[in-house]
Amino acid sequence: MNIEKFKRIGLGAAVTLGSLMATAGIAFAADAPKDPLNSGDTAWMITSSALVLMMTIPGLGLFYGGMVRKKNVLATLAQSFGATCIITVLWMIIGYSIAFTPNPDAGMNNWIGGFSYLFLQPMALTKVSSLAGTIPESVYMFFQMTFAIITPALIAGALADRMKFSAFLWFMALWLILVYCPIAHWVWGGGWLGAMGALDYAGGSVVHLNAGTAALVTCLVLGKRVGLGTDNMSPHNLVLSVIGASLLWVGWFGFNAGSAVTAGYNAGMAAAATQIATAAAALGWMFAEWIIGKKPSVLGMISGAVAGLVAITPASGFVNPMGALIIGIAAGVVCYFSAVWMKKAIGYDDSLDAWGVHGVGGALGAMLTGVFASNAINSAGKGWLMDGNGHQMLIQFYDVAAVFVYCGVVTFVILKVIDMIVGLRVSREVEVEGLDINLHGETVHD
Repeated sequence: MNIEKFKRIGLGAAVTLGSLMATAGIAFAADAPKDPLNSGDTAWMITSSALVLMMTIPGLGLFYGGMVRKKNVLATLAQSFGATCIITVLWMIIGYSIAFTPNPDAGMNNWIGGFSYLFLQPMALTKVSSLAGTIPESVYMFFQMTFAIITPALIAGALADRMKFSAFLWFMALWLILVYCPIAHWVWGGGWLGAMGALDYAGGSVVHLNAGTAALVTCLVLGKRVGLGTDNMSPHNLVLSVIGASLLWVGWFGFNAGSAVTAGYNAGMAAAATQIATAAAALGWMFAEWIIGKKPSVLGMISGAVAGLVAITPASGFVNPMGALIIGIAAGVVCYFSAVWMKKAIGYDDSLDAWGVHGVGGALGAMLTGVFASNAINSAGKGWLMDGNGHQMLIQFYDVAAVFVYCGVVTFVILKVIDMIVGLRVSREVEVEGLDINLHGETVHD
């Protein structure tokens, strides 16, 4: 047998062996389970979570801190920072469990989640979220944690200049567990409002109407600030507020586009709708103030932008750009009259307009979602104007009414209990001298 024949035999054997190995490899790959984790979605959701966290610290802290008097700036910043810390721990201990895990009692699952995830014990490194599908459960928990942080922190706008820090921390803790978590479960965690078909893409009712209602109740229970109507209570540094509003605007893309829970088409449309509505609302507030007050204030422009962000939140993943434009304009004008004229007419002291912007803006956005939601944008939503689904308006009304009533009643009870135990309000002397030096032993300037 010559050398050439040996070569041919060897080549044939190699080809045969290679084919067998390739076939085995294909069969093995076909049998191997596919990893549901999507690295792109995961990266986007971690980024979104960081953006939403930035909305509270430093965004909300600076936004509110610039609008109070100089003697209360650090106390206002401490409220945002303190809320972030205490809510993070409580979300880990119990909040995530009762908001987003099923209740073993099927009848109770309409109202509150279960206790299977206390201290996040079942959470594993490689476990994918059952609610998100393509990201780790730890990332989904973290994303929802940032929502739970900013929602009660928003209430601080109504209680500025006059609430004890100890009472504030108690209020944040009890309100998270007794108000935010149940309502989040109703809408997003498998509860009755979500089952009914309520549309709330990123928190119009769960976050903003909820926080705004609590803000209204809180300022009514606390009473007016000492010197309101006689003392100068102008914002001490609007530059801080502009920086804070700008951070809120940027962070809101994590808030709204992140609520798609994927890095896909819906996230892109939600981001576009958010930008359009925010700009339109800032213009709406500005021109309304320009016409009535004769001057367009910087405070008005940033307040209008935040109103637009609030109103587009429930609608951002359901509406087209034209719907976003109309919602933004409506939010700017309506929230201007709510924050400026309604407050004067009724006489309550919502220090930084938490109800006028977040409460009214959240309710307006929730209702307009029922008008402009489009099945062409998101198959989960069919609105009255775009798809002829007038029944959606009734569902949205139930959503708004349920959140307003439940939050209002439970918030009132929480405040009264705290007042009996530690007291809600600082003394008149502390309020006049300032919260910074009396509550925290510090001042902005020596």
